[in-house]
Amino acid sequence: MRPDPELVKPMLIGETWITRETDALPSINPATSEVNYHVSTSTKADVDMAVASARAAADEPGWRTMQAHKRARLLHKIADGIDANSDELARLQMLENGKVWRECQSQVAGAASVYRYFAAACETLGSEVTPARGDYLSMTVYEPYGVVAAITPWNSPLTMEAQKIAPALAAGNAVVLKPSEVTPSAGLAVARIAQSAGVPSGLLNVVTGPGATVGRELVAHPGVRMVSFTGGTASGRSIAGAAAQRLIPTALELGGKSPHIVFDDADLDAAITGIIDGIFQGSGQSCVAGSRLFVQRRIYDEVVERLVSRADQIRVDLPDADGAQMGPIATFRQREHIEAMIESARSDGAEILAGGYRPQEERLSAGAFYRPTLIAGLSNDATAVREEIFGPVLCILPFDNEDDLVGQANDTAYGLAAGIWTADYRRGWRIARRLQAGTVWINTYKQLSISTPFGGFKDSGIGREKGLSGVRLYQQSKALYWQLDSSPE
Repeated sequence: MRPDPELVKPMLIGETWITRETDALPSINPATSEVNYHVSTSTKADVDMAVASARAAADEPGWRTMQAHKRARLLHKIADGIDANSDELARLQMLENGKVWRECQSQVAGAASVYRYFAAACETLGSEVTPARGDYLSMTVYEPYGVVAAITPWNSPLTMEAQKIAPALAAGNAVVLKPSEVTPSAGLAVARIAQSAGVPSGLLNVVTGPGATVGRELVAHPGVRMVSFTGGTASGRSIAGAAAQRLIPTALELGGKSPHIVFDDADLDAAITGIIDGIFQGSGQSCVAGSRLFVQRRIYDEVVERLVSRADQIRVDLPDADGAQMGPIATFRQREHIEAMIESARSDGAEILAGGYRPQEERLSAGAFYRPTLIAGLSNDATAVREEIFGPVLCILPFDNEDDLVGQANDTAYGLAAGIWTADYRRGWRIARRLQAGTVWINTYKQLSISTPFGGFKDSGIGREKGLSGVRLYQQSKALYWQLDSSPE
C-alpha cells in the first residue's frame, strides 16, 4: 500500500522537487515509535539526473568565475535563512533522531555559524606565489573538483551537512547530498533555504533513500569527482574501495573508540563533568564520545563512585520535556545493537555499575530509550571495549603508569579523539603527543571549533574537515608558470 502522497517528502534535483511514492521510507519518531511522514526513495534515474544537474551547474561560467565575495554573500544568506527557520529545523532533527530540544537548537546555531565561517574563508583564501628557481614566476592556484557527493549520518545532520555543503560550495563545486535515510529532513529544509537565498539551480541537489542503494549509485557515478562521507568505518571502507576503482579522492570521517584519561592529580569535579558530558550527550551517539575511560588506579574507586552517582541522576525523558538531559536512541535497531553489546560485556564478565536497561517510566515505553550505562571489570581486549557501541555506554579501566596507559589507549583500530585530565602541563603535553588520535583535549572534552581541522588517525578516517583546510579539501591545486626572460634561447 502506497503512503499518502501528501505525506511523502520530495527530493530536490536541479530546481525541481520530485516525489517518489513507490518504496517511500517511513520516518519513525524514536521517542514515540509513531510515523512522522514518508520520504521519497531516489531511483537510479534520479541519481543520474541529480549528478547531471550538478555537473551543468558546476560548469556554468557564472558560477566557476563568480567573484569570491559574491559567492560568500550566498553562503551568508543561507546562514541567515537557517537562523530565521531555527525552530523548524530543530524540530525536524528532534523528531527524526530524538536529540533533546536544547541540543537541537544549539546545532541549528552551529550550522549557521559554519556557513558564515566558510563565507569568510571564501573571501580571504588566495592563490600563492611559490619560490622560483629561474627567471620565471610560479604560482599555485586552486580549482574545484566539479561535482561533490556528500553522504551524511543520522546523529547530527544539521552540523554534519553544513560542514560538507558550505566548504564545497565555497570551493566552487556543486553538491549532491545524500542524507541518512533516518534523518533526511534537515538537508531538504536547508536546500529550500538555499533556493530562497538565490543559490543557482543545480548547485545543491538532495537525493534520499538507503545508503546501500542510493549512496552506492552516487559514489559509483562517473560524473561525481569527489566523495565526502561521515559514518561508520565499514561503510567508509566500501566507499573508499569504490572511489579507488575510479581514482577519485575521498574524505572519510569514520568511527571512534576514544580514550578519556584521568590522572590522580586531576581536578576531579571538572573531570567528572567532562566524562559525563563526553559520553552521555546526544545519548552517546557521537563519533568522538569518550567511550573508554582510563583512571589512574589510586583514584579509581573514587572516580567510579562519583560517576555512578552522576549517571543515576541523569534525566532520560522525551526530547522536548523540560529538563530532559538524554532523549531516545535514534533508531530501535541501534538500541538493539547497544543491548547486544551489553550482553556481550556481561558474557565477558563485566560488572554493570549503572544502567544496562530500558527506563521503566510508562511515558517512555513506546520509544527507543536506554539508561546511561557504566561498565567495569573488562580488559582492554573485550568486545565492548574494542568495538564502537555508539550509545550511552562507558567502559571504565584502571591504569598504573604512563606507559601502561598509552599502551592501552593506543591499542585500538580507531584514532579519532582523546581526552586527558591532569594538573601537570608537562605530562599533558607528553601524553597528548603519544596518543594516536586526530584531536586531543586537555582538561576539557568535546570542545570543537569550525576553525580547527578535524579528522582521525587509523580506521577513523582520511582527510581533515573544518578550518581553512576544509575548503582546500574540496579543491585541487594547479601550477602556473610565467616566463619572465624575454631574450631568445
